[in-house]
Amino acid sequence: MITPPAPSGAVKIGAIVPLTEPGWVEAGRHLLAGLELGVREVNDNGGIDGRPLELVVRDTAADPRKAEAAVGELHSLGVSALAGEYHSVVARAAAAKADALGLPYLCSSAVLDALTDEPTDWVARIAPAQSRGWRIYADFLLSKGHTRIAVASQPSIYWTAGTRILRDHLAQSGGTVIELDVNMLGPEGVCDEVVAQRTTALLLLVGIPEPAVSIVKAVRRDERLAELRLGAPAGQPELASWAALLGDDGSAIPFLRYLPEQLGRLGERVKTELQERLTEAPSFVAFEGYDTIAVLADLLGSGAGASWSRVAVEGTRGQIRFTRTPGIGVWQWAWPPIQVVDRDPADLGRFRILHAG
Repeated sequence: MITPPAPSGAVKIGAIVPLTEPGWVEAGRHLLAGLELGVREVNDNGGIDGRPLELVVRDTAADPRKAEAAVGELHSLGVSALAGEYHSVVARAAAAKADALGLPYLCSSAVLDALTDEPTDWVARIAPAQSRGWRIYADFLLSKGHTRIAVASQPSIYWTAGTRILRDHLAQSGGTVIELDVNMLGPEGVCDEVVAQRTTALLLLVGIPEPAVSIVKAVRRDERLAELRLGAPAGQPELASWAALLGDDGSAIPFLRYLPEQLGRLGERVKTELQERLTEAPSFVAFEGYDTIAVLADLLGSGAGASWSRVAVEGTRGQIRFTRTPGIGVWQWAWPPIQVVDRDPADLGRFRILHAG
């Protein structure tokens, strides 16, 4: 059972977000916008049992050690729950610390299956597990006839896990995954290896802006790779900076996003509010932030006996409930809507839905 907040003063929620480099600052900004909008709306509707909700924000800069320190500090400040984080490796460190402290943590955006080493009742997740989304992405590749696939990757437990998911799932249909070490090869070397290995698709399992931008540019100007399918399952093309950095070169690169084909009334209203806050189209990350606060408000307002299993919230992307999912040690929303989309070459601001799961 999760202990409800003491009945005095504001109800504090600690938010951990990447707001400075080397974190993906743009993702952090969208996540924070969703969290802040959620808090504002909870307070506009009377708060939690008449008490205002207060967001206490700490920057992780994509550093697991900073995240651990931030969780400890937030706990000492008396937060009732923890929210946020985008980077999976950072969220994993935060989850371990929250579990050790007995602090409820709702992970907003990180997808790594192994968010904790052991099952815990203190941690839950809004985002889908990586294995769920990346298998759907593998099905998309197979549907387009791609069975010999290269992954350009960097050392990371997140990229390693993604490669394993793709390899195992594609192997069931006779597919092959070839790993290319970006740090050793560089962008031009990646292009040479793709040609040598005769792969038909190259997936970018790397950071943004670099080396992702340099690899895309190298592929686009290499005449040998005119028919190559580029892909980015981790969602790098979702945010506006991708189009700003790459222009037309950034189009037609399929990625995963966690939105339904059509938003309902709540989703459309929140989309409008988020767009005003961000002065640009909100990404799925911003919706994850908003939904995180909606869930925590329900959890913390439940009184004695509050638990993730009792949460039932209408989110921007559907009804949110948490269950125990085999192979995942945290409480999981199973499942948010998942799409494979790309940016339309005719209009970079438009997303084409290519596959859904």
